[in-house]
Amino acid sequence: MVHELAYCVGSVAPYYNLVLVIIVLLLFLKLFKTPNKKIYITPWKFLFAALLVFVVEEIITILNMANIITASKLVFPLLETIIITLFIYMLLLQKDRLKK
Repeated sequence: MVHELAYCVGSVAPYYNLVLVIIVLLLFLKLFKTPNKKIYITPWKFLFAALLVFVVEEIITILNMANIITASKLVFPLLETIIITLFIYMLLLQKDRLKK
């Protein structure tokens, strides 16, 4: 019973992850279109880029699960490395901004 539930949740997780991230991306687009530019928006751009990489990763996962494409074992670690690098750079930018 538990094994079947875990399989079902694991098979639909990329779909609802993609839907939730698309909602977040729409919120980011609204943030970027705001006329008030007094906020420091550069780290948010890197977070947006990391979310775009995550969307690509989820699309590759869905296509791989549907046997439309066969993703190499190297693709997902590379995408995760890009996401983590963008997060770290975003945090370093924010830390540098707070020091000033």
